Amino acid sequence: VYKRQTYYYRFTAEGSTSPVGRTRTLPLGSVASLRMAVVSCSNHAHGYFNAYRRVAERADLDLVVHLGDYLYEYGPNQYGSLRTPEPPNEMVTLSDYRKRHAQYKRDADLQEVHRQHPMVAIWDDHEITNDAWMNGAQNHTEGAEGTWSQRVNMGLQAYYEWMPIRVPNAAQKRNNQRAFQFGDLADLVMLEQRLSARSKQLPATIPTPFGAGFVQFGEFADPSRTLLGAEQEAWLATRLRTSTARWKLIGQGVMFAQIKLQGAPLAQGGGVFANSDQWDGYQPARDRIYNVLKGGGNQPRVDNCVVLTGDIHSSWAADLSQDPNNPDPSTGGYDPQSGTGSHAVEFVGTSVTSPGLPDPNGSTAAFLRSINPHFKFIELTQRGYMLLDATPQRVVCEWWHVDTVESISNGQSFAAAFEVRDGSNMLLESVQTPERSNPPALAP
Repeated sequence: VYKRQTYYYRFTAEGSTSPVGRTRTLPLGSVASLRMAVVSCSNHAHGYFNAYRRVAERADLDLVVHLGDYLYEYGPNQYGSLRTPEPPNEMVTLSDYRKRHAQYKRDADLQEVHRQHPMVAIWDDHEITNDAWMNGAQNHTEGAEGTWSQRVNMGLQAYYEWMPIRVPNAAQKRNNQRAFQFGDLADLVMLEQRLSARSKQLPATIPTPFGAGFVQFGEFADPSRTLLGAEQEAWLATRLRTSTARWKLIGQGVMFAQIKLQGAPLAQGGGVFANSDQWDGYQPARDRIYNVLKGGGNQPRVDNCVVLTGDIHSSWAADLSQDPNNPDPSTGGYDPQSGTGSHAVEFVGTSVTSPGLPDPNGSTAAFLRSINPHFKFIELTQRGYMLLDATPQRVVCEWWHVDTVESISNGQSFAAAFEVRDGSNMLLESVQTPERSNPPALAP
């Protein structure tokens, strides 16, 4: 058995010595607990990284998981105006991407989270540009902003230069899926969902009183459309089926659970969906993941799967069901009272700074929960991070919200906690977990 170790380090170069940093190794063998923070969507222009500072102060964490949008591509006042981006234009060239990374790395709060904790990171779209897919993006103009392949190559070159991450495949730098093992307790699988194989997002064209939506017909029902691509889907299926760990954690960018504007069982078409950029826009591909979880055809069922998600700048907890508006589990549906029919759970973290939805009295969250019974928690306005605490018996997720991003502040508050118990594949309301006793000291 190899227990996790803590190391303190510093660098000396050209007559200067760096501050002391701290990092931890992965354990082998029997592991009793795993404790980590989960963050995403840190837009420098939208405010101060108070959430990073609160995470840095937690000495008892094993690591920090960053689920993407570590930085944003926009120029001044295009998406946030509290702080001015460098360079003062949308990042398009290699120099632009490098300078923006350098600006982020000068932020004291971001420096501190890297100084105190190891980080496992995956990009989402804004590390290149908004709503990226394999061959383009919503915020890319071919020609005027160079070719898409050149822009991706430049963005990824800067990402690999500046981030604490190895290049998994030098010949295919877009293929960034990786897996980490925490002994017999948990496997963490990180998915690449933007650049390697994602099909182009389809437009939402169905009018509703709550905005445009879409239905699962026509191109949306095309099984060839994909988020991961066949190679990564097969890799994920193999990792899940062959894992010997108690928990299978999937770190990824966009929400797996369904979000509907109008609800209906699958037998009646499934209803009207809200966001075609997330897994809802790729339902046949998502069904293939559900088939892995459910097993069958000489394949085992996969229990204890926990999906960790960023992107949406808000806080959510969901049971994962293919047909959440069908209350009959015997026909593939889902009972929201008992949780029967849930095949896994999902914890969605809010942003470090990027804005959520205005919902001052909670009416929008209540409306969404009334249509989407598989959601057990929705909070749309607050910024912060998730704290994940795993033991062999359960995984607890806590949502922590900072009091402001408009100024430097020490304020934070515990918002909610939900857990999934070993073998249950469904959520229960939980409580705040105790800090570990005698954690390794923070770096001085």
